Amino acid sequence: MAQRSATEIRNSIESNRAELAVSLNKLHGEVARITDWRGQLERHQREVAIGVAVVGVLLLGRRRRKRRRA
Repeated sequence: MAQRSATEIRNSIESNRAELAVSLNKLHGEVARITDWRGQLERHQREVAIGVAVVGVLLLGRRRRKRRRA
């Protein structure tokens, strides 16, 4: 294996640091986008409305069943 000079090693380290900084910035942006619950609700309004409707129907059905038993 060829030996690298100190300058080559430093340059490699600096290059790796720069790449890591870019990767961390991208990751930070992705985490912020994914954990933005308001944005998620805005992007998935239809699915949320369907889910709320299903839960409402299930709760109403359960309530009616309890009244019939009593």
